[in-house]
Amino acid sequence: MTDPVLESALPRRVVVTGATGKLGRAVVAHLRDVGVDVLAVDRAGGRDPRDVDGEFLLVDLTDYGQVVEAFTGGADEHAGDVEAVVHLAAVPAPGLLPNATTFANNSAATYNVFAAARAAGIKRVVWASSETVLGLPFDTPPPYVPVDEEYPPRPESTYSLNKALEEEMARHFCRWDPDLVMVGLRFSNVMDVEDYAQFPSFDADPQLRRWNLWGYIDARDGAQAVERALAHDRPGADVFIIANADTVMSRSSASLMGEVHPGVEVRKKLGEHETLLSIDKARRLLGYQPQHSWRDHVDPTGG
Repeated sequence: MTDPVLESALPRRVVVTGATGKLGRAVVAHLRDVGVDVLAVDRAGGRDPRDVDGEFLLVDLTDYGQVVEAFTGGADEHAGDVEAVVHLAAVPAPGLLPNATTFANNSAATYNVFAAARAAGIKRVVWASSETVLGLPFDTPPPYVPVDEEYPPRPESTYSLNKALEEEMARHFCRWDPDLVMVGLRFSNVMDVEDYAQFPSFDADPQLRRWNLWGYIDARDGAQAVERALAHDRPGADVFIIANADTVMSRSSASLMGEVHPGVEVRKKLGEHETLLSIDKARRLLGYQPQHSWRDHVDPTGG
């Protein structure tokens, strides 16, 4: 069901980078479904834009000129009047490329997106930060659970270091321009429905998913979070953890913490399967409320 108040607060035309990724596909589809005019941007595989549904443009985000052209209507057959940017493009995880290559790509792409948005007069930017800034893979235990946005970033990989620097970069862009609204979404591990078949197997060994405190985000709920972040109108830079309301496990959250991180402070009484990646701030300030769970698609017992 659509929310007329939320829809009225949304920008009319949005650029989405990383549009062919797992989260990007869900975001583009969701925004188009609620009436937003989306220019989908990616460079995945150098694919032919004619093979992608809807308006699509191949852009190398590490080339500032290309980014400015995409944001300002400089590319033939693509309109300007962009009111917001959703930046999801990146080398998506540590270990996929050499560290320096990951950093060079992701840092340049994000700087170019932020700077080009400012140059184009775009006042709303939503970008994909990451749960990794919370200290993943938690070889050093978290300071407490549920983890939240209240403690400083603790990057443990080059990929995560770049995400932490993006958050700091956003704060300075907003200092330079007090009218900017920049929202960083610390997404958990993105999942599609077809990924849920493997979830019951995780119960055999809680160590398999300890690296992110057994969290995940359904791509559709990730798209909902992006929509709500686009409607956010408080100037300045802010960050929000975006996860589903439950864990990937059928075991209780309390028992998982007791076994894997017995010395870590648990700051609240946990629901049976309650996420250990706190989404309270996103609920409170964005109105985010997960609508999906893997338990709706797969028998948690594996039967």
